[in-house]
Amino acid sequence: MKAFALPTLLMLLAAPAQAATPQDAFFARLSALCGKSFTGRVVTTDPADSAFAGKPLVMTVMACSANEVRIPFHVGEDRSRTWVVTRVNTGLRLKHDHRHSDGTEDSVSQYGGDTTSPGTASRQEFPVDRFSKDLFVRENRAVSVTNVWAMEVEPGKIFAYELRRPERHFRVEFDLAAPISPAP
Repeated sequence: MKAFALPTLLMLLAAPAQAATPQDAFFARLSALCGKSFTGRVVTTDPADSAFAGKPLVMTVMACSANEVRIPFHVGEDRSRTWVVTRVNTGLRLKHDHRHSDGTEDSVSQYGGDTTSPGTASRQEFPVDRFSKDLFVRENRAVSVTNVWAMEVEPGKIFAYELRRPERHFRVEFDLAAPISPAP
């Protein structure tokens, strides 16, 4: 019996203490893209997506730290949007940082939500939070109070950003197999 005790003990000591959560794995996948830019395309056909159709779409994963990743999203010459993914005690948070060309914050900015389920290493969903609901009502955008945003990362394949609510679905996919020179 003693012959089995030492190898078993060594195997237990070598085993990882705890597997990463799906949110940790997702954040690691996102962080692995830091410093890279990618082109994208709208893959949904909602008429409301026409503002994005036919324009160059570029995301750059940057400003990465252990707890935050900032992703500027350019639509043609419009560089007003940045997605911000942050680790929080309850999981992950997505916020939308909208700025004017002079750097001042737009009146509709910092909206988003926190994960409410573990999600997967590939996909995380962010239901609208209370701050955002109040902002949308105050700014006459009450249609957005049921928003659920999602992000997907399939290494070497796609990064996807998605918005869903009743009667609205927007999705843009970026080609992770073909990084481009970083956007300005």
